[in-house]
Amino acid sequence: MTESGITGPVRIVGAGLLGSSIGHALVAQGVDVILADVSLANLTLAIDYGAGRAAAEGDTPELVIVAVPPDFTAEVVASELAAWPEATVTDVASVKSAILDDLKAAGANLDRYVGSHPLAGRERGGAISSRADLFIGRPWAICTDSGEPERQRAVERLVRALHAVPVSMSAEEHDESVALVSHVPQIVASLLARRLSAASEEALSLAGQGLRDTTRIASSDPALWVQILGANASSVIEILEAYRDDLDVLLFALASPDAAAPRRAIAEMLAGGNAGVARIPGKHGQARTFSQLVVMVDDTPGELARLLTEIGEANVNVEDLRLEHSPGAQVGLAEISVLPEVEHRLTEELEARGWKIVGALA
Repeated sequence: MTESGITGPVRIVGAGLLGSSIGHALVAQGVDVILADVSLANLTLAIDYGAGRAAAEGDTPELVIVAVPPDFTAEVVASELAAWPEATVTDVASVKSAILDDLKAAGANLDRYVGSHPLAGRERGGAISSRADLFIGRPWAICTDSGEPERQRAVERLVRALHAVPVSMSAEEHDESVALVSHVPQIVASLLARRLSAASEEALSLAGQGLRDTTRIASSDPALWVQILGANASSVIEILEAYRDDLDVLLFALASPDAAAPRRAIAEMLAGGNAGVARIPGKHGQARTFSQLVVMVDDTPGELARLLTEIGEANVNVEDLRLEHSPGAQVGLAEISVLPEVEHRLTEELEARGWKIVGALA
């Protein structure tokens, strides 16, 4: 048993981004990780990258993690439950209710199954994009609808071993929640980015960090998202209908922007966005607001590293970091998020060291 409490072997079915990232994190802790994938090429790549080993005769995994696309998750979970009658089986699919319903319909042993979902990922997929630190500080839902208490605890140990933050909820609560914080944002980002396809080069040359931030996830895999959205359609539709109502109000207001009532409606809509974004938890799920310093950084080797080093020398922790660098510019802007109580001290310290503090990023 490792310090994290994980006993091996751990079997991971699906050697894509999530499966391989879990493998890397566990291997780094000395856990024996067995990888399986229907694609020999994917499996070989993940093994070559060090995410685990191939299955061998006599393997008896204590924990099985299914990391395959949602359309196939229930089928694979049922198969793994049957193949390993002593193992706890979990999955990391981004929808939970449909999978649980399918397992019930198939008569699977739900005493050993615990649905889960890490709220972590990257725009790029596959084992080549995997990383051991992918889950650090990220919420990880653990569904309470199935699994005996000891099986629930086994999955929680896994989550804590990966330095993620366990969040217990039902499958229905999970699906409603991720529709709001993950699935609909994907749709909004993709629809916004779709408008760029016919844009002129001149228009795109004006793109700032705001556009990059709001469209970053639009490069995600369409085939995977078709499965995710289809499996969580009812929750997604409810939120999109509310968005449609907001857009109708905004369109009506913009048609007469000089009138008092429409101007008030636009202001209320934007203020509602201020209120909503203020509720997003900060690092490690903290419900607090950070202060931002925007520092001008010369576009030369080592300058960003020097800035971060000198912030550390000032005994200040960076809560978040955002960079903006326009093509051709000789400087970049680093937005440093810090605790409000150290903002003034850090500003004085950086200015004394020759750094230029500028206004907030758009």
